[in-house]
Amino acid sequence: MTAPDPGFWRGKRVLVTGHTGFKGSWLSLWLHRLGARVTGFSLQPHTKPSLFSLADVESCVDSVIGDVRDRGAVRKAFDRCGPEVVFHLAGQALVHQAYEQPVGTYETNVMGTANVLAAARGRPSLRSMVMITSDKCYRNREWTRGYVESDELGGRDPYSASKAAAELVIRSFRESWFREGPTRVASVRAGNVIGGGDWSRDRLIPDLMRSVGSGNVVRIRRPKAVRPWQHVLEALSGYLLLAESLWREPDVAASSWNIGPDLDQCRTVEWIADRITNEWGGGARWERDGEEFPHEDTFLRLDCTKIKGSLGWHPSLDLETALNWIVEWYRAYHESRDLQQVTLDQIGDYEAIRREFQAQVA
Repeated sequence: MTAPDPGFWRGKRVLVTGHTGFKGSWLSLWLHRLGARVTGFSLQPHTKPSLFSLADVESCVDSVIGDVRDRGAVRKAFDRCGPEVVFHLAGQALVHQAYEQPVGTYETNVMGTANVLAAARGRPSLRSMVMITSDKCYRNREWTRGYVESDELGGRDPYSASKAAAELVIRSFRESWFREGPTRVASVRAGNVIGGGDWSRDRLIPDLMRSVGSGNVVRIRRPKAVRPWQHVLEALSGYLLLAESLWREPDVAASSWNIGPDLDQCRTVEWIADRITNEWGGGARWERDGEEFPHEDTFLRLDCTKIKGSLGWHPSLDLETALNWIVEWYRAYHESRDLQQVTLDQIGDYEAIRREFQAQVA
């Protein structure tokens, strides 16, 4: 099974932390499309504009504004939803903000994760918990091979270290309280997720689209850095499949998982920038930013053999198509189109691609 099963999700009570963020908004809309009853728990959107507001995600979920650092508020959100499935996406997701606010980053990414796991204990209706961390949780040795789930965790910068620490928290809760019984827990390591509606600062696609939309030259740091780029729907399809697998095959799925593109799809920052600016047209161009920046890993790839072999998930959207969809989404924004419908249409197109892929491999 590689495509989300609408029969599984119809009527399911699902709690999404971080639902006002970029990935959380896409996931909430997809779950709504699948027929789930979604409760979201998050801070207010941290960007203006935001996908959450532009696509009117609030109309599709029971939205609760709160902070994962507030243990009582997290527990109240669980009580309100009575979830059968939890997706934990809430977190501080920016490398450079972590340098500016390291303690807040640790509080959110580490203690926030612990608060969600603690609130999940003793809830017999809860079957699946998918905890989202990052590919940057690995101790990066600049290897050319992809990192596998058993590789050493670590991190030279505050953001990476916070995600490695979150992984340790997840593993300790899983081994201590969720090894048996109704609730099973998995962690997911995915990175460099791209798609329409991302407005975060210090990220390649949002920086590109802000600049080309205003006619400015795009300034890019570390154009030679290699990243495992994947469209947001690729990552979310893995999250959804993993939640279904935790329900159906808990002893197989309750583990840590990489979700990313095939290794031959990894590209440099400048490769992505060239294609986005060419696709946008209108004289859009970029140049290297000569400023000095804090440390950021240059080379990082994930080996996704485990999820392919054990759960049957494979990437199905080529990078060129993903970039075309991104440009299409931001054009729709500049044309003041219905962005909830644009987003749902791209989800529908992606579902069709996954169904076709599933039929080919069956």
